[in-house]
Amino acid sequence: MAALSVDFVLVSFVIVISPGIGVLYTVSTAISRGSRASLVAAVGCTLGIVPHMVAATVGLAAVLNASAVAFQAIKYLGVAYLLYLAWTTLRERGLPSAHAVAENRPAGRVILTAVLINLLNPKLSIFFFAFLPQFVSPHDPNPVPRMLELSAVFMLMTLVVFAGYGLFASLVRRQVLARPAVMTWLRRSFAGAFVVLAAKLALVER
Repeated sequence: MAALSVDFVLVSFVIVISPGIGVLYTVSTAISRGSRASLVAAVGCTLGIVPHMVAATVGLAAVLNASAVAFQAIKYLGVAYLLYLAWTTLRERGLPSAHAVAENRPAGRVILTAVLINLLNPKLSIFFFAFLPQFVSPHDPNPVPRMLELSAVFMLMTLVVFAGYGLFASLVRRQVLARPAVMTWLRRSFAGAFVVLAAKLALVER
């Protein structure tokens, strides 16, 4: 196994730790449903990277990058899904009890939502297609193992960082749930953040 580039680790860490769609979903899940659900969300967001990794590895991202129609279709599916998340966040009413929170939403549904969040984000495919190859030798006769190795490192970093965000948010969860006005404000903030992210995604160009 070739040594990891310090530049790759640093840049990947900055990208992962920067708050985005996945972090927002993990934190909102932690506050509304607890630490266990936030860990499930972190796993789901990490699994959502797999399709992009596979696409970049086998070269399908090149097709996405070259096809304006394909890129626009994926992009607007992502925009629509973010707006749906904003709507469902605003629809939530009441405060879940500490014991019932973990049962409010099945783990499978939390994972599915998290996977869809990253799956419908074309920026992630472009990231894997444009960024990872820079750290693979053009003279390597079989670059796939190296691509998979770097992707695995990126996914591990994502899981650890997102889990950290979720666990931190869960520590202040009881204080948040004890204040209905704060919970209402957070829901509106999360919904607004999803709308802003949807607008930013709609403006993304290839």
